[in-house]
Amino acid sequence: MKAIIVQKDQAGQPLVWQEAPDPAYAAAEVLVNIHATALNRADLMQRVGNYAPPPGASDIMGLEMAGVITAVGAKVTGWKVGDRVCALLPGGGYAERVNVPHQMLMRIPEAWSYEQAAAVPEVFYTAYVNMFMEAGLQTGETVLIHGGASGVGTAGIQLGREAGCRVFVTAGADDKLARCTELGAELAINYKQEDFAERIQAYTDGEGVDVILDIVGAPYFERNVQLLKLRGRLVFVSTLGGGQAEIDIRTLMRRRLRLIGSVLRSRSLEEKTEIKDRFLAQFWPLLEGGIIQPIIDSVYPIEQTNEAHEHMRNNKNTGKIILKVREG
Repeated sequence: MKAIIVQKDQAGQPLVWQEAPDPAYAAAEVLVNIHATALNRADLMQRVGNYAPPPGASDIMGLEMAGVITAVGAKVTGWKVGDRVCALLPGGGYAERVNVPHQMLMRIPEAWSYEQAAAVPEVFYTAYVNMFMEAGLQTGETVLIHGGASGVGTAGIQLGREAGCRVFVTAGADDKLARCTELGAELAINYKQEDFAERIQAYTDGEGVDVILDIVGAPYFERNVQLLKLRGRLVFVSTLGGGQAEIDIRTLMRRRLRLIGSVLRSRSLEEKTEIKDRFLAQFWPLLEGGIIQPIIDSVYPIEQTNEAHEHMRNNKNTGKIILKVREG
């Protein structure tokens, strides 16, 4: 098969679509011909050596895919060759084929393209697990999502909206703010033009928010804590701005705050299966019905993965960047 391979010995570590070993599949796995995959920030980190795959995972980038089953392991039931599926992956998505545990498979709705399906697993699971399972977001509460125009952000806005929550977001461009508002954000703040904490405090008459989904880390830490209501929850899903910050522990104690660190890729198969099952039960019907939608920024042929990475690195995307692996 072919796969995207990082040329680590060359300047800029370019990505090349070249021959690679075919994946093997175990008795509880299926083999899938990939039609589309998608970019995630983790791919940019892995490319430069800052995010190693979990033990046993493929060292090929790509955390999700959509395609067609071509082989089924002896212990797999409920799936057959020819089924259209999408799935979260620990790696291996930037390729023509991948092996997937049957527990992680989702059936692609009949009317969906492979590009739509590839835009779902990583960002919707990330938003779901952190907002609802980790932070315990409840109907009527207020959630602040930093990076509202990202893949996770656009997914989180819609999940919060449908759960009956007030959704606030930050983003760095007016067109991104407008898209977030269209998706259901009540308040969209350009963090480059105004202090998000001051704006939210004024907007809420000093009440603040119940939950914050943060991708920035240290530069936002103090302001995030200030914004949290009594028993508020701050979830860290990335540290793009740095990972070192100071805190007065007494503030946490007095206001009974919770700081939650979270990852998805390195969780066990059992944990990921639970996340998938709970997400499907609560929100999949809304996706199938078009009430919630995967937001796609752009689609690149797999041969143009370098250009796709540059698009994400420059923060130009609103929603998901898709890589098309094969036609059909």
